[in-house]
Amino acid sequence: MVRSVVATRYVVPLREGGSLPAVVEANDDGLYVLKFRGAGQGPRALVAELLAGEIGRALGLPVPEIVLIELDPALGDAEPDPEIKDLITASGGVNLGLDFLPGALAFSPAVGPIPSPELAADIVWFDALVTNPDRTPQNPNIIVWHGAPWLIDHGAALVIHHTWRSPLEHARRPFGRIREHVLHAFAGPLVEADERLADKLGLDDLSAIAAGIPDAWLSHDPAIGDASAQRDAYVEYLLARLAPPRPFVEKAQGVRV
Repeated sequence: MVRSVVATRYVVPLREGGSLPAVVEANDDGLYVLKFRGAGQGPRALVAELLAGEIGRALGLPVPEIVLIELDPALGDAEPDPEIKDLITASGGVNLGLDFLPGALAFSPAVGPIPSPELAADIVWFDALVTNPDRTPQNPNIIVWHGAPWLIDHGAALVIHHTWRSPLEHARRPFGRIREHVLHAFAGPLVEADERLADKLGLDDLSAIAAGIPDAWLSHDPAIGDASAQRDAYVEYLLARLAPPRPFVEKAQGVRV
C-alpha cells in the first residue's frame, strides 16, 4: 500500500521541467520530491505517476518509494516567490511524493553507468507497457544514486487517459515511441524480459494499485464516469495490454538496431 504523510516544511523548489516540483519535509522526518496536483499538467499526471511508478515497483524495478502527501495551503504563507505560493495554494489536499535521493545525478548514456542488458530490457518492456514517451536521450528521466539507476517522472505515461478513446483497441497497439528509448540500444532480448515480467502483474495486483488513486485526482470523466469507474477502466486497459500475444513486445523487439 502507498503510505500517506503530511508535509510539514517546504524546503526548496526543483526548477527542472515545467511543473516546478519541490523538496518537502514530512511528519515522518523524511524528505520527498512533491509533485503538485495544482501544477499545469493537472491531476492526471499524478495518476500516471502513481500507477506507472507502482507498476514499476511491483515488477521489481528501481523506482523510489511513492507516497501520498497531504499539503496544507498555509505552508506557502511565508513563501516570497508568488509562483511558488500560488502553486502551494492551488494544491491543498492530497499530492504525490517520491522519496528524495540526496546527491543523485542525472543519467547520461555517454557517462553511465549503463544498466545490465537484462535490467535495460526490463525497463524498455515496462515503458512500452505503460506507454511512457519520456525516457529518451534528451530526457532520460533516470537518475544515478550510489552507482545505480533509478526511474523517475512517469507523469506522461498512460496516454490513453487523456481521451479514453477506444481504450481496448488502443491497448492492443504497439508503442512506436519505444524506438526513441534511451536504453533501447543497450537492452538484452525483450522477449526474455517479457518472460521475466509479464506474469508478475495480474488482476489483483493492478486492482490494488489502482485502488490507491485518491478520489480527488479522479473528477468525473464524461467518457468513463466517476472515480470508481475510472479505476476499473485503468485496470481493464492494462489487463488488455498484458494479454498475450503482446504487440508492444513485438514492436519493441522489431525496431532494435
